[in-house]
Amino acid sequence: MTDSNQDLVAHARELLGASITGVRESAGQLTLEVRRDDILPVCTRLRDDPALAFDQLMDLCGVDYLDYGRESPVGPRSGPRFAAVYQLLSLKHNRRLRLCAWLDDEMPLIASVTGIWNSAVWYEREAFDLFGIVFEGHPDLRRILTDYGFVGHPFRKDFPLIGQVEMRYDPDKQRVVYQPVSIEPRTLVPRIIRDEGFAKG
Repeated sequence: MTDSNQDLVAHARELLGASITGVRESAGQLTLEVRRDDILPVCTRLRDDPALAFDQLMDLCGVDYLDYGRESPVGPRSGPRFAAVYQLLSLKHNRRLRLCAWLDDEMPLIASVTGIWNSAVWYEREAFDLFGIVFEGHPDLRRILTDYGFVGHPFRKDFPLIGQVEMRYDPDKQRVVYQPVSIEPRTLVPRIIRDEGFAKG
């Protein structure tokens, strides 16, 4: 771990204590794993502490680990299926930090950080729409990319590959209508699973 990241981890552990459940570094990028229930106080302290000053949320996304490591020699990973991942930036210190909070499998739920960073409004809606992660306290949690009548969450790995209905605009009814799929079923390209680190030199 780089000296800069070691200093950051030491200060974060002093500031956040038991809220940090794990620390990882990959390619110089530091990741703090934090308790789901502590996400609001953790993010507030990371933003407000002058030595950290993570004043910008650059990205927030959901991750589904359902099949992660399935093809590896040690077998699939154990632990929660879903995670919420936050990419933070400190302009003052020119430093980045990734936060990872593990969620419950049955009901992936975590507090909204829209009160800390306004940019989270759209990011959280996207993670809700695509992964089904519920952000408690979000001011307008509704779908952002899929149709209002869409059932399911497209980025979950258990989502069916072929749909049963399609929609089109009906000029006679002057509205969008749903109808059974009119295209012929076809064989999809098989899923390719590559070993970890396949592109490294």
